[in-house]
Amino acid sequence: MKRSSAWYLAVFLVLGCGGGSETGEAEMAETAEPMAEMADPGLACVVMGDVEGRQSPLQELSFSYDGGEGLLCYGAPSARERVVMGELVPYGEVWRLGANEATALHLSAPATVGGVALGAGSYSLYATPGETEWEFHVNSEYDRWGIPIDAVVQSTEVGSFAATPSATAEMVETMTFEQVDGALRFSWENTQVDIPLGM
Repeated sequence: MKRSSAWYLAVFLVLGCGGGSETGEAEMAETAEPMAEMADPGLACVVMGDVEGRQSPLQELSFSYDGGEGLLCYGAPSARERVVMGELVPYGEVWRLGANEATALHLSAPATVGGVALGAGSYSLYATPGETEWEFHVNSEYDRWGIPIDAVVQSTEVGSFAATPSATAEMVETMTFEQVDGALRFSWENTQVDIPLGM
């Protein structure tokens, strides 16, 4: 469901800045506020509740691609001495690719992401990690809390693609994305995966 910026601001002002922890997820689902406006007013992160004090802070990656500008918004969890891949993030199960809100991809112009052709607009990214292959899911619903990823959410998927993980050069404590050689690179713990990005 698409809503105007005025609606988000009104909801935020009326409901205030409640919650924000990783445990208060259900109560945040309807308290969204766009933030971090870029040069293109359509590119903005959606925040549900208060970002202060989150264990997994909101991170943004602004990037350029042939013909457009993009913004990736994600909650960035840290390992905190936990085994991440295969335990905290189980293999073979769909994952929100971060924490808190759905990981959102905003595009000012058409692009291909992992070979999936996308129009200008906003999408969410989910992943199903595996030891030797990851499947990424591109979804048309982005302004929502990241879980649950149920049949209703999966019904709005617009495409998926596979990518091969590789080992990081060193341990990455906090999950991160960066733009590297025409791709959006996910890195966390000892795993990195490149998401090809193009026209």
